[in-house]
Amino acid sequence: MIWIFLPAFNEELSLPKLLPKIKAQFETQQLEFKILVLDDGSVDSTAKILKQFQQEKSYNLEILTHKLNRGLGETERNGFEYIAETANPEDIVVRVEGDDTHDPKYIFDLLKKINEGYDVVNTSRFLSGGDQKGLDNYRKFISKCANIFMKLMFRINGVKDYSCGFRAYKVSVLKKAIKSYGNNFLQLRGLGFTSTLEILVKLKMLGCKFAEVPFVLRYDLK
Repeated sequence: MIWIFLPAFNEELSLPKLLPKIKAQFETQQLEFKILVLDDGSVDSTAKILKQFQQEKSYNLEILTHKLNRGLGETERNGFEYIAETANPEDIVVRVEGDDTHDPKYIFDLLKKINEGYDVVNTSRFLSGGDQKGLDNYRKFISKCANIFMKLMFRINGVKDYSCGFRAYKVSVLKKAIKSYGNNFLQLRGLGFTSTLEILVKLKMLGCKFAEVPFVLRYDLK
């Protein structure tokens, strides 16, 4: 089973475009999938839209909800804990942004690398063939600084793009991490995308094997 985990906050415009793309890609590949959306306290029509998609069984959509907005760190932690408790060890989870900036077509490049024996496979804007579109100078600067810091402090073989959350994980690895770290699996829960960086460090400490595939971040579609 392939789990697609989408953190979502006020994505009433993006989800009606993204969810059909995901379903279409998996139908083309004829792979069994499940979509898990954690609605992080949205105040728009996100919840209503998700319930409408859930009624169509072909989406195999499960919804978790935070009544209040808790941020990406809490959302990632709760989503990964739920999957670790619910999924089979041989399953794979792919974390995708709910804002339609991550094209689902790259999911199968990630899965291919996982099947080659890697534990965690990252998408990278910095490999040949990768790119990013629509980021303003401030976001580019923050992303560049985060990646430089991570390379200097926590160099991980096989990783160039530390700050992109579009990744595939073996569920067995997540189960091991949560068993090992417990509630400390994600400690930087209130600092935005820093949780994305922390996951890599924690999994490196467990001896995981990493790889990357090139992709184009489409922030212009956000």
